[in-house]
Amino acid sequence: MNLKGERVASAIVQELGNILLTEVNDEDLKNVTITYATVTNDLSFAKVYFTTLDDEKRDKVIKDMNNASSYFRTELAKRIDIRHMPEIRFVYDESIEYGTKIEKIIEEINKD
Repeated sequence: MNLKGERVASAIVQELGNILLTEVNDEDLKNVTITYATVTNDLSFAKVYFTTLDDEKRDKVIKDMNNASSYFRTELAKRIDIRHMPEIRFVYDESIEYGTKIEKIIEEINKD
């Protein structure tokens, strides 16, 4: 990802966080945390990674976030000064879960 891509990705993370906090009415989506984003070099496509507090509703939240991607894209276009807003795809961020599993394994090893 080039420097401009990194700036766009950072702006997407920040602004999506604001939108979710202040403008979304769905309570399930209010519990979403945007963790990071990647943008293709030509700025045509963005993958936005997120987590949610309620793990049982993960599949519903993934579906709802992707269904609302055109709304988010429209809102982002109003807030980020860029000629063409990338297409957005939301992906559940499994790295936090992975990190937690690794921590538990390390704790188990250190108990012995």
